[in-house]
Order: sequence, then C-alpha cells, then structure tokens
Amino acid sequence: MATSSGNGPLRVEAQGDGVVLLTLDRPERRNALSAELRHLLADTLDGLAADDGCRVVVLTGAGTTFCAGFDLGEIAEADSLDELFADADAYHHAVHTFAKPLIAAIAGPAVAGGMDLALMCDLRLAHVDATFGQPQVQAGIPAAYDLVRTVVPDPVARDLCLTGRVIDAAEALRVGLANRVVEGDDVVGEALETAAAIAASPASGATRQQIVSAQPDLFG
Repeated sequence: MATSSGNGPLRVEAQGDGVVLLTLDRPERRNALSAELRHLLADTLDGLAADDGCRVVVLTGAGTTFCAGFDLGEIAEADSLDELFADADAYHHAVHTFAKPLIAAIAGPAVAGGMDLALMCDLRLAHVDATFGQPQVQAGIPAAYDLVRTVVPDPVARDLCLTGRVIDAAEALRVGLANRVVEGDDVVGEALETAAAIAASPASGATRQQIVSAQPDLFG
C-alpha cells in the first residue's frame, strides 16, 4: 500500500515495493518548475538516493500537464537568464545523476524545461496525448541542445532546438524520445508496473550507475 507525504509543490508516495512516485503538484501553473519546486525535487532525490527502501522512482505531473518548463513569472522577474539557469544547475545535476533508475510518466505537454526534465529520466512512458518540444526558443530562450542530443539523433535534436516545434507522442516514439506510448488512461499505472519490474532486479542500481558514468557531465 502506498504511503503519501505532501511537500509543498511536490508529492511523495512510497509504493511499498521499492518504488517511489513523485508528483509535480502545481497543476494551476501547469507544474511549472519554480525555484521552490526545483530545490524540493533536488533535495528529495538526494534523500531517496540514500534511502535503502527506494530502488526506482517514477516522476509525473498532476493535472493535464506533465511540466510546462520553468516558471514564466520567475523568468520575467530574473535579473538575467544566465543567473537563473546557473541557480538551476544543482537541480539539473541532482536529476541527471540520480543514483537510481528514474522513469517519467508523461501525460499532456512536456515542453521547454519540462521536456528537459523528461529527458533526464532513464525511461519515458508517454500517454497518447503527450507532446514534447523546446518552444521557448521562439521567445529567445536557448534550447537544451546538449541534453536533447543525448536522447535523440543529432538531426532530430537540431530540428527541435532550432525550430521550437512541438511533436506528438507518435513522433516522439518514432524518433526515440519516448520509450513507449500508452493508449489507456493510466500511464502512471503502467510506469509503476515497469518500475516494480526494474526494482525486482538486483542489478538495477549497478546498471543505473553505469549509465551515469557513461553519460556526459552536462551539469557538473
């Protein structure tokens, strides 16, 4: 049976089988990554990395959006984008180098920093209504090209990062951005089943460490 704890805009639910479900819980803001939410997510993952009861984490968003990226209000108020994104390096590093397998269960838009968050996960299960893109480039905010090209072929990364176009779940699956498209309503349920299977493998932690060691250190 799952146990739940609220932690501001991040909901943490232990599933009892070595799996923990994290839910971005700002549906009224399309789960935008405020500084508070970024810090909570980084701190929570650091804690779960040291928790022997956690073997796999599933990450999802409340409501109809996985994550719409960084909070536009905070972007508008920032003295500079360079300073804002420098502050976010610790968050990016915590997610990208998390010591245990991390699965994204994506329904609705995963765009801009929300797409980046999904890309930092090991697996991406996308509902048929999921969408992905870097549309912030059309407002002059650079795309995360270095990260995107670690998941999809370079020509695809260049296309998405230069045009800012948004792709649907079917195209995401075709280009390798999504691992699986879920036709039914319960993408989180399917992600939890996948997580439980991974958690049951004694080699899952060691495999995740191999992945971390092999990938480029983009946020060190």
